[in-house]
Formats: sequence, C-alpha cells, structure tokens
Amino acid sequence: MTLRHSYEDDQMRFDRHARPHRAVDTLRLEYLLRHLVAEGTPHLLGDPDWVGRAVAYLAGGTNLWRTAPSLRRVTVQALAAAGPAAPDRATAKPPSAS
Repeated sequence: MTLRHSYEDDQMRFDRHARPHRAVDTLRLEYLLRHLVAEGTPHLLGDPDWVGRAVAYLAGGTNLWRTAPSLRRVTVQALAAAGPAAPDRATAKPPSAS
C-alpha cells in the first residue's frame, strides 16, 4: 500500500497477519471505502469499534460476493450491520471550508 505524504511516498507492508487476505476481501474493502467517500462519511473510519463491526460483517462472507452488484449490496448490508458510530468517536464531520 502506498500512502501519499506531502513530500514523499511511504510504502506500507502488511505482513503480520495470521493469514493472507483473499482477493475478495480486498474487493469488499475497496467497495466499502468507495461507498463511504461517495456518501461523504469517511469520518466513520475514525471510529475503531465501527470499523471493526463493518469489517467483521464483510469478512464473514463467501466468495460469491464478487460481482459489482453483489459487492454493492453487501457493502450496504455491512454499513447497516455496523450501525451508527459512537457519538464521541470521529462522527462529527470536519468543518467545511468557506
């Protein structure tokens, strides 16, 4: 994964997991991130409990969730399963620039 910093790129390696991630897990995460950005709610990623609930739902799926419609559907289901974020955890939207 590459993170972009103002002046340099950082490479992050995910090598301390108990097992490798399946390709379908990566697709599910991508659809979750796309949905959060499209809905203007990426701030939910600041609540680790909420992220844990959403990812736990996505991780429990089968390999059948590979088509675009099924990935969109399971993303909406994961958001519903995760429920609302805690009021004190990154749920306040950042102030808009005027």
